[in-house]
Amino acid sequence: MEISTRDVFGAPCWVSLMARDLGAAQRFYGAVVGWRFRPARLGDAFSVAELDGDPVAGIGALAGDLAVPVAWTPYFAVDDADVAVGRVRERSGTIAVGPVSFETGGRAALVADRDGAVFGIWEGRVSAGWRVGSGHAPAWLELRTRDAFESAIFYGEVLEWATERTGCCEVSYEEERVVLRQGGEPVARLDSGPVEQASYSPYTRPRWQVHFRVPELDPAVAAAEALGGRTVSDPAVSETERWVALRDPDGALFTLTASRTAGGSTVTGGSGSR
Repeated sequence: MEISTRDVFGAPCWVSLMARDLGAAQRFYGAVVGWRFRPARLGDAFSVAELDGDPVAGIGALAGDLAVPVAWTPYFAVDDADVAVGRVRERSGTIAVGPVSFETGGRAALVADRDGAVFGIWEGRVSAGWRVGSGHAPAWLELRTRDAFESAIFYGEVLEWATERTGCCEVSYEEERVVLRQGGEPVARLDSGPVEQASYSPYTRPRWQVHFRVPELDPAVAAAEALGGRTVSDPAVSETERWVALRDPDGALFTLTASRTAGGSTVTGGSGSR
């Protein structure tokens, strides 16, 4: 079942990866996260990752002559891609691609905020069951940026967060983070912090980070390393979860997160508790 982006405007509606080798990326994420793949309606160069039959993410083949970093990109739902692109440009953001129209319906653009964090906008139809934090979709989206409050103003104006419009996403400031909620449920957070450091950090520039949930963290990390991935952070722990940042063989940064176990029983909890 699909719904219009007008019904979920401003909210994350998809995540995608453009890989240098589509087959290798499918093998990697299939082993690490347990996804299966089916052809996408956009053509042979694109596939949809599924878990237990539910759509999770898109993976496409990057043109070989494009010397661009491989990265996971979140897409946000908008009413009108042209209007949203205009808002990005007016607020000193960057337009990389689009808006582009697709034969299957819908329009998309790839843009960046004022600090260079890349994200996408999508106008059209989206899966009604896809929602960050629920089902098999990503567990969490996180913007690592210099000033979360300033970034929230930028995204709020572009995507109509916290407006008087019925159905908009709500924004709150919690534990020094900006938290985005859709229908009352947390779907993303915007974190201020050091993004340029003398020592190595996976967060060396402002960026959107995608967190994928796995049943057990250690076997997933071992599978990633066996297939050419590498960890780029020490495992972190909260009362409910463990997570670690990795890069896939193409260098795309992502995070794996899993519930902690205590006394033989699984302790569950949303990423918003971090």
